[in-house]
Amino acid sequence: MIQRIQSFWLVLAACCMALCFMTPVAEYHMVIESMEQTVEAELNLVAKDAPDMMEQMFVPGATVTYSQKMSGFRTWPLVVLAILTGAVALVSVFLYKNRVAQMRVVAVAFLLNVVYVFLVFFWAVDAYAKVVAQAMSANDPQVTWYVGAYAPIVSIVFLVLAHRGIKRDEMKVRAADRLR
Repeated sequence: MIQRIQSFWLVLAACCMALCFMTPVAEYHMVIESMEQTVEAELNLVAKDAPDMMEQMFVPGATVTYSQKMSGFRTWPLVVLAILTGAVALVSVFLYKNRVAQMRVVAVAFLLNVVYVFLVFFWAVDAYAKVVAQAMSANDPQVTWYVGAYAPIVSIVFLVLAHRGIKRDEMKVRAADRLR
């Protein structure tokens, strides 16, 4: 049956991965003391346009917005993993007739999500901070984490809950088969 609770958990896991595309992963703030300027930058899975940086660059006291598109920083590994994780979670909803296969597919989604979280926290945020600091000739920026960084962790929790529900259903079916 498709209306089982694990289907709900799987859809929520896919929604969390979709949320990663709509919100920034991290925001960076740094101060260039020589020009008395504040520089802000955002790390998104898909780079968004920012206001023209050159207009703000030479105005003392202005806040300069550094564009991810200008940096050339590529987030394609994160994009691919986020799409795969969400797609695999959604596909597993429709494997309700074969619970063993569904558990395996959910386990694959879990592993993809763990790799995604590892890349976000240990590669992307630090690497982009270095790119921004180097481009703006500033010190290391202060990093503020946003929903795009925490949504995959919530997605992992939903995948674990779905796996538990599928396993519980499989145990009930096996117990019923033993009684026959």
